[in-house]
Amino acid sequence: MRRSILLAALLQVACDGCGHSPPAATTDVPARPSVTRAPSAAPRGSAPAAPSASADPGPLLPAKELTWVYDTTPTGPIQVVISLPVRRESQRFPVLVALHGRGEAFKGPARGARGWIDDYWLPKAIERLHEPPLTKKDFLDIVDEARLAKLNASLEKEPYHGLIVVCPYTPDVLAGDKPFSAVTPFATWLVEELLPRVKRETPAIGKPEATGIDGVSLGGRVSLLTGLERPEAFGDVATLQAAFDSEDAPELTRRARAATTRNPKLELRLLTSDGDFFLRATRTISKAWTDAGIAHQFVEIPGPHDYPFNRGPGAYEMLLFHDRVLRGEPPPIPQP
Repeated sequence: MRRSILLAALLQVACDGCGHSPPAATTDVPARPSVTRAPSAAPRGSAPAAPSASADPGPLLPAKELTWVYDTTPTGPIQVVISLPVRRESQRFPVLVALHGRGEAFKGPARGARGWIDDYWLPKAIERLHEPPLTKKDFLDIVDEARLAKLNASLEKEPYHGLIVVCPYTPDVLAGDKPFSAVTPFATWLVEELLPRVKRETPAIGKPEATGIDGVSLGGRVSLLTGLERPEAFGDVATLQAAFDSEDAPELTRRARAATTRNPKLELRLLTSDGDFFLRATRTISKAWTDAGIAHQFVEIPGPHDYPFNRGPGAYEMLLFHDRVLRGEPPPIPQP
């Protein structure tokens, strides 16, 4: 019964989301490059500083977008869009795997993989993080003054350096009788095939401690299950409004305990909002983890479970958190 309630909530979110379109202006979205077709078929803190003329006299390379096509994977066809930051030739960056919500899963591999890029305005958030201070307008007015001030204070103290953001199409893994185990084929492909290719073909640091995973709603569900199943592959695992039930807390606690035993340095974060359909579930999971002694950051901020959240606080909170943690630094706003 609870699974049908979860599916109904997500279906409503997906249907609502399809009614939103990207902004009319496309100047913040890089042009799509030619597509490469994949053949059928991982230390924090060591990244160079952000590009600056004084630090490195070499020329700046522009931001670039890659698209990789996988005709066959254990979960079907998948496309992956990769956002490379402005950089110098010698620079290497942490990697963030960012997973989209269920609305984009319905759009298919080509359009779905572009969820964070086109639908959630990721390029705009990256641009603004490099040009602080952030404003309420950047957050689409979905932010309280105190948190905005803290984020800006963090950026004033330490600039946003940049990430390689890897955006794979995320299949809907809620179907079936065993939705937790349904993520295993995707997690295996991501860790054993996609991440090694990212290490080979992009300016990635390429070490697990400099690799993170995050996602919104369905993507948050998949990111947490993937990270807890393969904890040695990641330095941090986080979620945005993850699609879970309160009754999932005991199993997620068991998995989190096992994951942090295998990787004691793994950083965990659960982020929800006051208008999130899964607010109660996320609170319940966080409390269960706290009671079990599982260190993690729990964040509750304003916002709906909808595209405005993804385009505003979701994108900024996600990017800045991983930019800090995957470089061995404290989160932008430490846990109280």
